[in-house]
Amino acid sequence: MAEPERHAWIDAGAGIAGDMLLGALVDTGAPLSAVQDAVDAVVPGTVRVTAHEVTRAGQRGTKIDVAPIAADQPHRRWCDIRELIAEAPLHPAVAASAQRVFETLAAAEGRVHGVDPAQVHFHEVGAWDSIADVVGVCAALHWHEVRSVSAGPIAVGSGRVTGAHGDLPVPVPAVLELGTGWELLAGGTGELATPTGVAIVRALAATCEPLPPMRVLTVGVGAGTRDIPGRANVVRVCIGERTAVTGQAVTEELWVLEANVDDLDPRVWPTVLTELVDAGAADAWLTPILMKKGRPAHTLSVLCSVGDRPRLQDLVHSLTSTFGSRSYAVDRVALQRDWRTVEVHGRPVRIKVSLDAAGRILHATPEFEDAAAAARGANVSVRQLLDDAAAAAAAHGLHTGALLPPTDS
Repeated sequence: MAEPERHAWIDAGAGIAGDMLLGALVDTGAPLSAVQDAVDAVVPGTVRVTAHEVTRAGQRGTKIDVAPIAADQPHRRWCDIRELIAEAPLHPAVAASAQRVFETLAAAEGRVHGVDPAQVHFHEVGAWDSIADVVGVCAALHWHEVRSVSAGPIAVGSGRVTGAHGDLPVPVPAVLELGTGWELLAGGTGELATPTGVAIVRALAATCEPLPPMRVLTVGVGAGTRDIPGRANVVRVCIGERTAVTGQAVTEELWVLEANVDDLDPRVWPTVLTELVDAGAADAWLTPILMKKGRPAHTLSVLCSVGDRPRLQDLVHSLTSTFGSRSYAVDRVALQRDWRTVEVHGRPVRIKVSLDAAGRILHATPEFEDAAAAARGANVSVRQLLDDAAAAAAAHGLHTGALLPPTDS
């Protein structure tokens, strides 16, 4: 039986920085060698990543140090970093996640300083160490096979700090910009959250929530540089498998982006929808419409989080021939769900299960991509494989009105 998908929850209640989150993920068991290999793929021979155990206010944690091993480290622009990641021999999932983080960070810095995000210089966070933190975190999550991320409220601190642009309030402008739409709290004095750390959360975490219902497999603690009496300067990460909770449905505010298009080659639409979903959209779909003068056209709709909205809006503009788009906020109510795997013609097929408030099954649906792959391997039609998968699911107790059976584990 296939393993349930992995989820990572980030506890940033004491603050967050890129190196602290990386330390927490290494503390969960992600090999430092995998982190170093990923960083070397982007900036070879530039930095060395090391880890050692420390205590912060009496709590043990893993401290990550990123040290330059090459002289004259440049202050790279976002467009330079984007090119480095694109050309690096990284796993596509790691590269896509790292690009998303830097894009999120550059958009915030660009808005704060009034410049084109592509021309943002990462001098404030340091180009080489921010690359190590971001790429290292994405590589560590990939090593754990994490498929979804959420995080709690972020402690940002209070007071003032001196940066490259002089005396600044805490939270610094980029952190406050990145925190728009997220739950923030002061949490103490001084700078507790860095732009890189907050950008990682906003780019990779879909939801701000307390520790969600999950079967925790491992916990990691990453330490910051300062040891503050009475407050452990650490980030915690829990990695495990999400579990369904009866009596609850999740309501979240998302955004819908829309564009009417009447002049795009229809053969291109499947690739547009795929690229939008791969880029982080919660869903993307087409609706046939009739425009002025009787022109047949389509409305492209994209469902996304508030943090992904600017980036996906730009992607809609670049992937299609539209001259503009519109957007509006919506509430999405998601039923509690779980996954089970059944064997069909000797091949695994996942069954997606939704539950009502009493914990009884409302729907049990074979995952289409699994069914299509199994049909090819078994040399049967997809329709037959779907029917056989539904029958196998029912034989395992996965049918409407039944209580969700326990996993084999």
